[in-house]
Amino acid sequence: MNTNISFTVNGEKYRIMCPHDVTLLTFLREHLHLTGTKEGCAAGECGACTVILNGKPVNSCMVMAMEADGAEIQTIEGESKNGRLSPLQSSFMDHHAFQCGFCTPGMIMSARSLLDKNPSPSREDIIEAMEGNLCRCTGYESIIAAIAAAGGVDDA
Repeated sequence: MNTNISFTVNGEKYRIMCPHDVTLLTFLREHLHLTGTKEGCAAGECGACTVILNGKPVNSCMVMAMEADGAEIQTIEGESKNGRLSPLQSSFMDHHAFQCGFCTPGMIMSARSLLDKNPSPSREDIIEAMEGNLCRCTGYESIIAAIAAAGGVDDA
């Protein structure tokens, strides 16, 4: 069974028929072809699928697409503008804050949410904001440094 839903993704408005049994992650990837958001665990544990839903980071694998009706959604695809990396994405590059890159979109979306609320976070703020995002390759020091630098904090 399908229902019409409306939402805004990365500033673009959509009104689309949506199956009742589809997660937001699947809907973004398979129906809108926004494949930057990754499925890691499908259980809300790894953070690879993090998107910003109405200003808050969420694990899109745990949200049904129907729940996003009327919502404002930001995915990793909305982070860059006109083909240019955002300062946060550039900071991840500059600090080598990724290795395989699988977790990076979710990491950046969690970091984006933090920086939107707290433009100059402390090390503790960064660690707390990133608790739901797992990285198996890089470790976390370069990720923390990248987020701190993007926030203009040198001593995190």
